Amino acid sequence: MGFTLCRSPVKESSLQRFLNFGWNIKPQLKRRPYVEVSAFSYQKFVGFALEETKRRTHLVPSPLQEKFNSMKAMDGKTELQMLAFQAPKIRLLRSLSIEESETMQVLDLAVLPEPEFDLPIFCANFFTAANMNIVVLDLNPLYDVMSHSDYKQKYYKNLMPLGLQYTNILPWGGKITSESLRFFSPIVIWTKFTSSQDKHNILYSAFMDYYKAWLELMDQASEEMDASQVVCNREAQHKYLSWRAEKDPGHQLLKKLIGESHAKDLIRSFLFNGVDTLGSKTFLDYFPEYWCENGSVNQKRSMIGKSFETRPWDTGGEFIGNDIR
Repeated sequence: MGFTLCRSPVKESSLQRFLNFGWNIKPQLKRRPYVEVSAFSYQKFVGFALEETKRRTHLVPSPLQEKFNSMKAMDGKTELQMLAFQAPKIRLLRSLSIEESETMQVLDLAVLPEPEFDLPIFCANFFTAANMNIVVLDLNPLYDVMSHSDYKQKYYKNLMPLGLQYTNILPWGGKITSESLRFFSPIVIWTKFTSSQDKHNILYSAFMDYYKAWLELMDQASEEMDASQVVCNREAQHKYLSWRAEKDPGHQLLKKLIGESHAKDLIRSFLFNGVDTLGSKTFLDYFPEYWCENGSVNQKRSMIGKSFETRPWDTGGEFIGNDIR
């Protein structure tokens, strides 16, 4: 496809810079202070992503920004803020931030490439409530890396050292289903942690390094000239969006905040924009195991039944979870 991943050594990461400046990244050796949700905001994450992207490419507002910008939840207190942009290689860069006074902070930020590029999808899903944080940070593969070794080699081999820096500090967050796992990469950060300033600093450094890594891949990406491969890329992205739009765990939170109708519109038209336009296949076309006799989608979280309690990749990025089923 005309793309060669840079073989240069991994640059000094933000985490390494933190270490050089004396940050304590071993919370088990230090009493962790309580960090109020109100004292922490994901806005600097969004600001970093936008500024860093502007340095690399010509970023302009997406037409989606006219409809999706901000709204108040039904409680009259919680605010939802949306941003949407596009660029020559970026079909959509969008973020959803939710701030609920002192009780909750949410960030859902994704970058979806144009179908002419088989780039991974940048994904940051962060949820902070009271003193608990739930985190997914990844360069989601467009093609399942467990069955497409060439894709894994192309995009993740040289990123493994970066991933290991953070996955060793932010350990695996517990059970995750087989179905979800096929949309993750070997460098995925899936973790849960109690709030502390140290942990939030580490998360921010991970976000910065992962985002800069994605931008490096974008810079090097060459446009696919084979029309049939572009079709494959489009369908792969549509499959990803179909899964996320149907199974995203944030649906219940959005439903509670803004009601079923608004939540569905936000999910399908904004968060996973393209699910109704990039392809004509349905969720059940891609995932027939969820089919019910009445033609509806089975609402169970997992139909395969296998889950992974520990990290199923080794330090070289090889899958060690045995058969995915």
